[in-house]
Amino acid sequence: MNFNFYKYQGTGNDFIMIDNRTEIFPKENVEVISNLCNRHFGIGADGVILIENDTKQDFKMIYFNADGSQTFCGNGGRCAVAFARCLNIIENKTNFNAVDGPHFAEIKNNIVSLKMIDVDDIRVQENSVFVYTGTQHHVEMVDSLDDYPVYEKGKKIRVSYDAPGSNVNFVEQINDSTFRVRTYEKGVEDETLACGTGVTAVAIAMHKTKKTTSNLISLPVEGGALEVSFTEENGHYKDVYLQGSATFVFKGEIQI
Repeated sequence: MNFNFYKYQGTGNDFIMIDNRTEIFPKENVEVISNLCNRHFGIGADGVILIENDTKQDFKMIYFNADGSQTFCGNGGRCAVAFARCLNIIENKTNFNAVDGPHFAEIKNNIVSLKMIDVDDIRVQENSVFVYTGTQHHVEMVDSLDDYPVYEKGKKIRVSYDAPGSNVNFVEQINDSTFRVRTYEKGVEDETLACGTGVTAVAIAMHKTKKTTSNLISLPVEGGALEVSFTEENGHYKDVYLQGSATFVFKGEIQI
């Protein structure tokens, strides 16, 4: 069976995008998904995103990590919005459904501002912070982020949490409202060039632990730069927005 696909990237987080409104893609087949994401024998990507019809919202986004596991992905969500516009499903604003619930987003040129879920699950630990932003995130501040062994340390921390484990974000403060981030992602099982839910977790963790008083945080990542803004009331974070580029790379056809 042949499928058309599109490749998008958001600050280096890259995704295989498939229009599955006819629901013929074999999304229960984990092997197919992992093979598509394989960078040597497939298309190569951090994940696969399906766009499907939804009864209440403009569309439904279904996201799979490279290992076939399902979760929410912030940069994937932004790329899904850009892809939905490419398919003429939306224009400049949208409400769509994902595994963690409905999301609002706005796109201007190739910059997508995505509303994330409200965040209440924040656990300040001895040397780290755990934050749930649609998926699980460990946030830890380190020195000399350029030289930090992200893969080795991230892999150990990722499995120290109960199933399904946690993404792991290592953070270095640049100034009062700028924090550089490198992330080890579960499901990809490697460092990625960016993680949208990860930088969202970092921004909230830095505010929660009083490393910053700003509610607009700049977050340089290996693949570019993201911004997170929010409103905080009594430890509850709402109106959380993730903003950054979402860029079309190429399209093609593959047999599966």
